[in-house]
Amino acid sequence: MKTRTRTLLASSLILGVLAGPASAPGHAATGRAAAATVRGDNTVDDTTVGDADSHALAAAIAGLPREDTTAALVRVGGTEGTWRGSAGVHDLASGRPADPDARFRAGSVTKVFTAATALQLVGERKLSLDRTVRSYLPALVPATYAGVTVGQLLNHTSGIPAADMPGGTVEEWYAHRFDPHTPQEMVASATAKEPEFAPGRSQHYLNINYNLLGLLIEKVTGDRYAHQVSARILRPLGLDSTYFPEGEARIRGPHNHGYQLFPAADGTTGLRDVSVWGTADAWAAGDIVSTTADLERFTRALFQGRVVRGPLLEEMFTLPDRCVHMYGSGAPAQYSAGLSVMTLGGREVWGKTGGRYGYNTAIAATRDLSRTLVYSVNSTDAKGEELNPTALNIIIAAYGAPSAP
Repeated sequence: MKTRTRTLLASSLILGVLAGPASAPGHAATGRAAAATVRGDNTVDDTTVGDADSHALAAAIAGLPREDTTAALVRVGGTEGTWRGSAGVHDLASGRPADPDARFRAGSVTKVFTAATALQLVGERKLSLDRTVRSYLPALVPATYAGVTVGQLLNHTSGIPAADMPGGTVEEWYAHRFDPHTPQEMVASATAKEPEFAPGRSQHYLNINYNLLGLLIEKVTGDRYAHQVSARILRPLGLDSTYFPEGEARIRGPHNHGYQLFPAADGTTGLRDVSVWGTADAWAAGDIVSTTADLERFTRALFQGRVVRGPLLEEMFTLPDRCVHMYGSGAPAQYSAGLSVMTLGGREVWGKTGGRYGYNTAIAATRDLSRTLVYSVNSTDAKGEELNPTALNIIIAAYGAPSAP
């Protein structure tokens, strides 16, 4: 990969993990290609995209498993054509091919479901974007944060800092992977600290905002967060393979195993199976389990206005005012209500990424749904600062390189 391409991608990290080989083509003209083919270790079960796009996508997941990725599942859709591919292994012990229909932890893609549910409640006048969070949760949100509104939680401009969590290394987090955490405890930990900035003045992407939204959903509905999202989104859309663990550490049903690199005392690293991991720390910000097929269906429905209806849908495609910048960097604000945007291959692409140990996920689409993308990549450093090469290559193959600033 050219250094400039990687730098652009890293500095424009809006959808999450983005990059790819310098030779990867951008968007190619639509054409008909052969369906139900196998190219090496990449199983392609459906493709109607052009040959150039098909070859680029197959190349993006070639050679798995390798050190950074053990498996990848990809679905490209939209009016420009479809492509379905999988590569890698179900697990390293057996070496069986990856299951293309497997469930996986979708991480912060959960936030899109949470945002959509909250906006539905705004449409029903049970929540108001301009009303303060404390007016709904006076016993939980202290006066220090009296000015924070529901809308500021949605676009991460609340100024509320992150909750304190045990551990500072991957080994310590692994040791605490089954620790129970209630959202109330996390909010109490976060709001016991001073604000990072005045509400609405900056943007800092943090889970605490969406855990508070989950509590707001429960407060105004008198129901569990997971049940509300299921009743409002999962069941109406027929997302039968998507669910909320609600404290369950194992992934139900078929799933490709996730692995994490751990450092050893002698300076080397080794892989450890991290498929079983608690999600209490994530909750409404990142604990959903899904499949690429379900997330593709959800993405289409969302962009078509079948989940959030009318003008409120535009909240998901509107960034904060231009005077709002990312906290600590000065970069322009990157997040709307649940989504984010960047220019790839000369056009705007909206989406969301997620990461839980062993799993990186993304949903992305153009507003007109000419091209959609969903992937699950079994990254061996899903929470690392470096961008996962396989995930990066997939997005470049699907959309093209980012535009220079």
